[in-house]
Amino acid sequence: MTALLELTGIEKRFGGVRAVADIDLAIPEGQLTAVIGPNGAGKTTLFNVVAGAIAPSAGTVRFAGVDLAGVPMHARTKLGLTRTFQNLRIVPDLSVLENVLLGADALLPGGMLAHALALPFVRRHTRAALDHATALLARVGMDHKANEAAGGLAYGEGKLLELARALAAKPRLLLLDEPAAGLPHAESARMAALVRRIAQEGTTVLLVEHNMRLVMAVAERIMVMAGGRTIAFGTPAQVRADRAVIEAYLGSDDDA
Repeated sequence: MTALLELTGIEKRFGGVRAVADIDLAIPEGQLTAVIGPNGAGKTTLFNVVAGAIAPSAGTVRFAGVDLAGVPMHARTKLGLTRTFQNLRIVPDLSVLENVLLGADALLPGGMLAHALALPFVRRHTRAALDHATALLARVGMDHKANEAAGGLAYGEGKLLELARALAAKPRLLLLDEPAAGLPHAESARMAALVRRIAQEGTTVLLVEHNMRLVMAVAERIMVMAGGRTIAFGTPAQVRADRAVIEAYLGSDDDA
């Protein structure tokens, strides 16, 4: 099966510290893959390398067969790779709907001049983007908040807005950075159901998450990191029973 996302020999160094080392990962189209590990395992660093927030010190990131070396985040969005953020990055003074439309910007053709002139084809695409954004808000249960200022949202609502905005660019690969972080159980379960449905509808998902209940409920494959390296990879059942994973999270008998 051809991989949509392929990481080969990924390494990231910060000065003398090697935060990520020798990471290989292939994610087929349509699969929901989670990356887990204890604090300091290198998960966020790896996630940021894939997203384009930082460049790897070594190794290759390929998306849909394209080497992403030197490709910035905004250009990755146009290729079909979008992300959410662990810490909310909504624009508080814009409405909820306008925030989602920001995510659809990559789909609008013609550049700034075409928009300034309000050319007919731009108006058509803008109307389509508005309809798309409205449908996404309904999808995450936020359509009733469409015209409210995003700054007035509760934290859990902000998480849903982040998800809708990331989906607005119609990604082939959705990178989710701890979507359930800070959510109470009921809202976390709702987020899990949304993530599962997104994957079932055909979007490939790479998820970084500490909430093990959510991970075990939605992931098809799980990569476990510790000390910047992969220590296990497999189905939820395989990972749950892996001795190296148990030791990484709970400590070995010697540590105890």
